[in-house]
Amino acid sequence: MDPGNRFQQIRRVLIYTLLLNWGVAGAKLIYGWLIQSASMKADGFHSFSDGSSNLVGLLGIWVASRPVDQSHPYGHKKFETLTSVAISAFLFLVCFNVIREGILRLMHPVIPNVSLSAFLVMIVTLAINIGVMVYESKKGKELGSDVLVSDALHTRADILTSISVIITLIAIRLGYPIVDPIASLLIALFIGYAAVQILRESTRVLSDGTAIPIQAIEKVVLAIKGVKECHQIRSRGRADDIHIDLHVLVDREMDVHRAHHLSYAIENKIKRDFPGVTDVVVHIEPVGEEKVPNKKGGPGPSAQTRP
Repeated sequence: MDPGNRFQQIRRVLIYTLLLNWGVAGAKLIYGWLIQSASMKADGFHSFSDGSSNLVGLLGIWVASRPVDQSHPYGHKKFETLTSVAISAFLFLVCFNVIREGILRLMHPVIPNVSLSAFLVMIVTLAINIGVMVYESKKGKELGSDVLVSDALHTRADILTSISVIITLIAIRLGYPIVDPIASLLIALFIGYAAVQILRESTRVLSDGTAIPIQAIEKVVLAIKGVKECHQIRSRGRADDIHIDLHVLVDREMDVHRAHHLSYAIENKIKRDFPGVTDVVVHIEPVGEEKVPNKKGGPGPSAQTRP
């Protein structure tokens, strides 16, 4: 997909979900304040943070869509991943505020005034959140977007909290108001778990963690005619922008022309078999060549071909 079109689609999805999230948040916060429900207000703040993360995502997408330049020869796509870290930070902040509100309510109990309309508000907003999560998750996978996938996880946590709020409202109607602040603390755990999930994947990308298992790449490369062995396989990057480099051993008699075409074949095969790979660097080495240690004690330079 054309990068410009991809970023436009991601931006459009974020704008749609921003409007829906803030509509849902407004309904929960206003009604939660009217009936004095800590769990409902906590859920409202969670939905509001969904909208705030959408704004951060829009900013991140705007930066990530910028083309390659001299200071960023690999492009700006990691800014999208960096934005996911900001989303997780929003979640941790919301988690802290919800925990504080829950503790205050345990110390100073307030009995919420639960009516049928409160259930209607929660059921309608729950249905909207489910629709948003399914849509955003689907588009995130289609477009290979960290921001959309992260935001879908954020919304999934919101769905779980909304369900717990509905259960809490039922418990209050049955005469157990203490369930309200306890439920808000459980909601905080859902929010914190979503934040940890997002942060874990984002830091893997930003710290250049392995993007594709070494064994999977090795199996593909060894199946190509002319390859005797491959080693020092490395991969890094986002799901839609993976970089791979590897060393390939070939027959000592192979000339430069054949080695060059072999490197092309290896690159094309890897890109076909692993969607999302955008760059492959192949180092060609003759079988049986002795590696001369360099000054740092590692193997000396090898012949390298690069299209």
